[in-house]
Amino acid sequence: MSALDSMIRKLEGELDEKKQGYEAILSNAGEQGRDTNDTEKATLGELTNRMSQINEQLAEYDRTDKVIGQFTTRAKELDDAISTRRSPVEAVSYRSAGEYAVDVWKAGTGSQEARNRLEVFSRAAAHQKTSDNLGIVPDPIVGDVINFIDTARPLVNAIGTSDMPAATFYLPSITQNPSVAVQGSAGAAADEKAELVSQKMTIGRSTVTAVTYGGYLNVSKQDIDFSSPGIMDIVLEGLAGQYAIQTEAAVGTKLDASTGTPVGYGAVPTAATITAAVWSVAATVYTAVKGQGQLVLALAPDRLAAFGPLFPPINPQSGQSQGLFAGNFNQGVVGGLSGIQVIMSAGLASGKAFLFSTSAIKLFEQRVGAMSILEPSVFGVQVGYAGYFSSAITSNNGIIELTAT
Repeated sequence: MSALDSMIRKLEGELDEKKQGYEAILSNAGEQGRDTNDTEKATLGELTNRMSQINEQLAEYDRTDKVIGQFTTRAKELDDAISTRRSPVEAVSYRSAGEYAVDVWKAGTGSQEARNRLEVFSRAAAHQKTSDNLGIVPDPIVGDVINFIDTARPLVNAIGTSDMPAATFYLPSITQNPSVAVQGSAGAAADEKAELVSQKMTIGRSTVTAVTYGGYLNVSKQDIDFSSPGIMDIVLEGLAGQYAIQTEAAVGTKLDASTGTPVGYGAVPTAATITAAVWSVAATVYTAVKGQGQLVLALAPDRLAAFGPLFPPINPQSGQSQGLFAGNFNQGVVGGLSGIQVIMSAGLASGKAFLFSTSAIKLFEQRVGAMSILEPSVFGVQVGYAGYFSSAITSNNGIIELTAT
């Protein structure tokens, strides 16, 4: 089987898997007599996008396969045509030295056939190779430039960002609320004219400072003018991609800085131990933020191996989850667990998993974006990319780490 055939079979298998996952989610919602929830809708969207991508790739491979087939057919036709014009003595081999000696004798007596056989047998053909014709052999560039980075920011997207109002600013938070109690002392029965309880409200603030992320390089004008694909687009995409990677990692570091007490899901986890840990943490997070924001379960890439197999997406036996999808092989939503959106982020360190409310952490960002200036002294263009990005934890107990203990 050719490499193209193998790729087509692989994509067809993945497409079938995605279709089954899509149907399983709809079937699960239908059996429960309800519409799909937000997590399921997000997962359906991911599956739909991937199936669309697979169909486009299959269409492209089908066109390629047809071109290859046409080329193979034409090559065979040419080969057959050449073969019909070849002399019947083109391929010559002698079974013994005696047979060769007989042809030498016959050639000496005037046999043209013997002379032809000897000529072909002794001919030293010159071998023409592409290295002999570099002047006419092109160097084609095929497809996009390969760059193995993932610039998605699932943590940033899940939490959301606010504008950066200044280089340094303050985030207010209530540290003490007013009090209300039964009229009378020590909670006794209502006592007309007794003094009501009184407690002042206090509001504190935390300082947030803008942190600059950026990078630059100098690209020669010759590289800009003669490269194909254009080097400037590639450079700017690379800088923007690295900015995304660094800011996503900054959010992962901030989550890890939370002082909330970790909760273990077991050194040898099961669906039951993970589910129990998730519900326990959900209660803690609610107590901390009183239901504000949305719950998100964020996993480092290596944690997929611990969580994923326990919650299969096809006809799941556990009613806690519609399943986690390994086919969503990128950062972002990989499924749901107990109605909580599960995302995978490369911004988290190895072994890390956090369940948190999006109200327990605030993100602030102001992108400067691409910058460039001509530098005549070196006949180049200096290009850079930058932005301001900061974060602040508003509730430590609204961010709880899940550990393999």
